[in-house]
Amino acid sequence: MHRVTHYRRTIDGIEAISLDSDRAFPRHAHDEFGVGVIVSGAHRSWSGRGQVDALAGDTIMVNPGEMHDGMPIGTDAGRRWRMLYLAPALVADVAAEEGLGGVELVHPAVRDARLAAAVGQLHARVVDGGNLPLARDEALVMLVAGLLARHANRALPAAGVAPAIRIARERLDAAPAAPVSLAELAGLSGVSRFQLLRGFARELGITPHAYLVQSRARLARALLANGRPIADAAAEAGFADQSHLTRAFVRQFGITPGRFAQAV
Repeated sequence: MHRVTHYRRTIDGIEAISLDSDRAFPRHAHDEFGVGVIVSGAHRSWSGRGQVDALAGDTIMVNPGEMHDGMPIGTDAGRRWRMLYLAPALVADVAAEEGLGGVELVHPAVRDARLAAAVGQLHARVVDGGNLPLARDEALVMLVAGLLARHANRALPAAGVAPAIRIARERLDAAPAAPVSLAELAGLSGVSRFQLLRGFARELGITPHAYLVQSRARLARALLANGRPIADAAAEAGFADQSHLTRAFVRQFGITPGRFAQAV
């Protein structure tokens, strides 16, 4: 079973998804803050904070750029969950109003009934798409305020990523479509090729190439959201062809590029 409903964006900077799946997702990252609620079943995930289990009613969350994976708990089990992806600028705006700087979510999974209700409220507002700007704004602020008050650090740390790995990662994110060699990344980072490979695996759980493919998938996703044809998005993001994009896109986002393009 694998069903993903990707709702049309009705609020700038917020994406809503519903998932019903027994599929395991490999380690990947998003450009946005991810906040969701497990509706049924149970979910296990790994991030830089270790492995956590989330049960029905629990809220799960992830920071922009934070590597994580996900799998159902139980050999024949699936899980249903709702996710919201919030543009960092939206979260930063609410944080600034509260006199806070950078924000990092610190609880990959938590039992917080008020937060789960806030996720559900904002998710419903996005899905409904009605012309109720005040209600949407209230739902957004209530959710982000709950995150800031109970589940976030007040300043964004370096997240434990060594400087060399951060430099290599910034290069891959800045120009994912551009060809790059391991030697070039190592030279930019000031370490040997082996040190870079080992450091990437230790800090992020994947290789630099796997991270590059994910960066390209995120770029293609942004291009599709702006109306680019799938073939053009694949080429502009650095994929050899549309089939390569499709494989990477499904692996990372659980939906084909075509279905995503239809939904945005």
